[in-house]
Amino acid sequence: MKTGKVFLQSAILFATMVFAGNWNVDSANAKIGFSVKGPFGTVNGTFTGLQSTVKFDPADLGGSSVDASIDASTVSSGIGLRNHHLKSEEEWLNTEKYPRISYKSTKIGKTGTGYTAFGELKIKDVSKPVEIPFTFTPNGNTGVFKGEFSFKRLDFNLGKPGGTVGDVITITLDVPAKK
Repeated sequence: MKTGKVFLQSAILFATMVFAGNWNVDSANAKIGFSVKGPFGTVNGTFTGLQSTVKFDPADLGGSSVDASIDASTVSSGIGLRNHHLKSEEEWLNTEKYPRISYKSTKIGKTGTGYTAFGELKIKDVSKPVEIPFTFTPNGNTGVFKGEFSFKRLDFNLGKPGGTVGDVITITLDVPAKK
């Protein structure tokens, strides 16, 4: 019985040493995608320019946090004219006035299939609470954070009511990191 307890304590210590602490996000290989219903089907696109501070320890979720932002002007939908519209128009991202989109967690919790970051998403001059369900797959001193969440675009003053653009924007995250 004592051997089992020692083994369990050793396993917990090992997991804490391997997974605890600050994770340096590999911004060059991070994939941040978006999708929204458009007039001719779903519009998919990406953002780059991720900057983040990630403290993540499954054994200490109370000490874990995410503070991240992306360069809004990197929005790319694969169509130059649409990209220009998304960047320059007041009704959309207006990247000259609002250069960054940011997220700051207030809490991270465990779920049945992974974790959830609770925090504030800021787009333009609007901040709203957003939950981001995610998983973390460790591999030694590296790992990958993956998540997906959706929000109503009008909650962040993106676009106009009605029209041919869908009401919900979905964001996908695939973010490699290392210690």
